[in-house]
Amino acid sequence: MTAAWSCCLWTLRTLGRGRSSLVAGVLHKLGADHNAFGYRGFTADGRELRCSSVYFRNSAGRIIAALCINFDVSTLQRLQSLLQGLLPGAASDSPEQPNEFFGRDNVAVMDAMVTEAIREVGKPVDQMSRDDRIAILTKLDQQGVLQMRKGIDRIAARLGISRVTAYSYLDEARNQDGAE
Repeated sequence: MTAAWSCCLWTLRTLGRGRSSLVAGVLHKLGADHNAFGYRGFTADGRELRCSSVYFRNSAGRIIAALCINFDVSTLQRLQSLLQGLLPGAASDSPEQPNEFFGRDNVAVMDAMVTEAIREVGKPVDQMSRDDRIAILTKLDQQGVLQMRKGIDRIAARLGISRVTAYSYLDEARNQDGAE
């Protein structure tokens, strides 16, 4: 493969100069298909690259040239890290991190909080057990939703239970918390 060439700005290789671990494999098995797309590469200083390599052959099947495109993704990785810190994700789902809901009024905020509590149970409301509903009421009570005007009425309606049943579940939950 002495006539082969590659050129890349990111790896600072110039025409006919420089080698990589991939080229070593190509030289070892010249007859194999070595074209590869979207694989990972690394520069000598540790930056990550996305690479693609195409090998050109003459009529005799010998490799005569290589076109290697290596894109430095380190800037994109830094941007991704910055965005992950700003966007919700696994870190914001930890119990230590609060979730904040914004709405046009208290009713919209309350509905968002109820929806989140229901989502956390992981079941449709019609398949929830009594204990699931008590857990939702307990969570919403701890978040102050029941202090909002008509809070218990809206929660009871969303859980498919009566207002009286909601108060009964809430009393049971509060008594259990006080006994512990």
